[in-house]
Amino acid sequence: MQYTTKPFLVRYYETDKMGIVHHSNFLRYLEIARLEWLNKLGLDYSEIEKNGIILPVVDINISYKQPARYGDTLKIQVFVKNKPKVTIDFEYKIINQLNKLICVAKTKICFLNEKTRKVVRCPENILNNFII
Repeated sequence: MQYTTKPFLVRYYETDKMGIVHHSNFLRYLEIARLEWLNKLGLDYSEIEKNGIILPVVDINISYKQPARYGDTLKIQVFVKNKPKVTIDFEYKIINQLNKLICVAKTKICFLNEKTRKVVRCPENILNNFII
């Protein structure tokens, strides 16, 4: 399943002295896209947490292709290719207003029981919302 975020402007405070988006902000961008993707499926992260499940990032990889700069308009494509078991693998492409690839990324999120902090299988109510 693929989802593309609404375009958003790079804000001044997200950049370094050179006017380039600081690499740490890409982690925020990926999280925003991931949460929007869940919402698009009808899943609210706060509701997932209320049910005792937390979703930590356990692996992340970002490959930067070219810089994003202050004033650029970016959009993020989010891909999930397989139904989750105990983890969900997300893939991302961040693209600017000229349709140029800024970076590609992958994150692995696992399902944890909030109380025991043990890995659990993807809950049925979440699994039922997946369309792959």
